[in-house]
Amino acid sequence: MTRKLYSLCGSDRMRPFSPHVWKTTMALAHKGLDFDTVPVGFTEISALEEGATRLVPLLRDGERLVKDSFDIALYLEETYPDRPSLFAGEGGKGSARFVEAWSQTTLHPAITRIIIRDIHDRLDPVDQTYFRQSRETRFGKSLEAVAEGGAEALAGLSERLEPVRHMLKSQDFLGGASPLFADYIVFGALQWARIVSPERLLRADDPVSDWFERCLDLHDGLGRSVTAA
Repeated sequence: MTRKLYSLCGSDRMRPFSPHVWKTTMALAHKGLDFDTVPVGFTEISALEEGATRLVPLLRDGERLVKDSFDIALYLEETYPDRPSLFAGEGGKGSARFVEAWSQTTLHPAITRIIIRDIHDRLDPVDQTYFRQSRETRFGKSLEAVAEGGAEALAGLSERLEPVRHMLKSQDFLGGASPLFADYIVFGALQWARIVSPERLLRADDPVSDWFERCLDLHDGLGRSVTAA
C-alpha cells in the first residue's frame, strides 16, 4: 500500500514548506510509516482527490483520505497503535491541543509577518496572484503593509517563545525525554520559516535553537532533507 501526502510547495517542487504538512511529515516518520510526497501549489489544491480539500496536508492511506494535520495525527494514532505513540495517552492529546492553539494564535501570526514576502517570492506567478489576493483579504491590507510589521514581530518573537524556553530547562523535548506530536507542532512553524526565508528567527545561544536542532536531526535528519533558505 502506497501512502500519499499532498504537500505545499513553491516554484521549487523539492522544497515543501507548509508548517502543517511538516507536522504530518514528522508524525508519519515518528510512526515509521512509508509515504510518497506529492508536491502541489496553492492553486492546485482544490483539484486534489476530486475536490476533497481546500487545504493541505491531505493524506491518502489506502482507501482513506484524511485532512488537517491534527486529525491526521489522531488517525495515525488510532490506526497504528502498535507504532510509537504521538501522544503517550489522552493527557498528551490534551496538551498537544493546547500547544496547537498557542502556536496558531501566538507563533504563526508573528512568523507570517516576518516571512510573508519571502513566501510570495518563492511561488509560481499563478500562485503569487492567489497568495496576494487571499492574504490581503485576510489582513485587510496590502502584502507590503503586512510585511512592514516583520521587524517588530521578529523583535518580539523571543518573548513569544518563552513558554517553550522555560519548559526546556527541565527536559529535552516538549514531550519529555523524547519528542511527541506537540514538538512537531512547534517545529513545523519554525521549519516553515527556515525553508522560505533567510531571516534567522533564533539566536544561536537560545535553548529553543538547541531544541530545534535536535528536531532537525530526528528520523535520520528528515528536517534537514530540505536545506535552509
